[in-house]
Amino acid sequence: MPRTVEDVSPSGPGRDRPGGTATLAGRPVGRIGFGAMQLPGPGVWGPPRDVGRAVDVLRKAVELGVNHIDTAQYYGRGVANELIRTALHPYPDDLVLVSKVGADRDADGGWVHAQRPEQLRAGVEANLSSLAVGRLDVVNLRLLGPGEAGEVDLDDQLAEMVALRDEGKIGAIGISNVTADQLRRALPVGLACVQNPYSVLDRSGEPLLQLCREHDLAWVPFFPLGSAFARIPKVTDHPVVIGAAQSLVATPAQVGLAWLLAHDPRIMLIPGTSSPDHLAENVATRHLKLDADTMAMLDSLT
Repeated sequence: MPRTVEDVSPSGPGRDRPGGTATLAGRPVGRIGFGAMQLPGPGVWGPPRDVGRAVDVLRKAVELGVNHIDTAQYYGRGVANELIRTALHPYPDDLVLVSKVGADRDADGGWVHAQRPEQLRAGVEANLSSLAVGRLDVVNLRLLGPGEAGEVDLDDQLAEMVALRDEGKIGAIGISNVTADQLRRALPVGLACVQNPYSVLDRSGEPLLQLCREHDLAWVPFFPLGSAFARIPKVTDHPVVIGAAQSLVATPAQVGLAWLLAHDPRIMLIPGTSSPDHLAENVATRHLKLDADTMAMLDSLT
């Protein structure tokens, strides 16, 4: 049967972090963190159907050793951050809160760009207020695709992020949805991490991961298990992944996450869920070791 919460080591002063420990912005974090995007209501908009369950999921994540939570003010237009604050404030000293700026939501829940320097600053201020903190450990600058309407000069955006860091409002700068050329342009400001799509079925980000290796940056993939969005293959639907999961007495999601952990030590995971059972399964991935034959089989998928 798939691993359950009972397979996960309990919390305590000497507990191991899920997936082992890596460094993010100079802070030790478990390589299996938690992404808050799925906590708001449908379409990442408005409150969840069960607020109490969402709060319980966050508290359970910390209880299971998670100390890296990824969020954004525009997840539910403040809902995700409010849930984090309700569940965890005052925050544990070792909790690393990571947010992102560069987008917003309109009154109808539509996704809109917020790329101008003054919008980036407003986004950081909104995160600080809703999370009730004086500083965010890391803020990712989420870029638009090249040539996409609303694109703002990268140097202007980076200058504003550096100013916010110098003012002590953010501890470190990350960058998201970035090309290799954009990453190279951003490197001189001093980065902590890169967030881009990446999974066992989508290795298009491998050149960016290589840059992270060369510059000692954390690689935090979004869509680590694919997505229901078009052209983004779902890892858990692939027959090879399903077969490996059956052989290992695990879930397909655990196999996909375990491959990422084994692929490179700089990879940190932020799988999101609103289900306590799925949370426990994700964290229990730390117990799943992929043998050489399984790794070779998964490596060959692209």
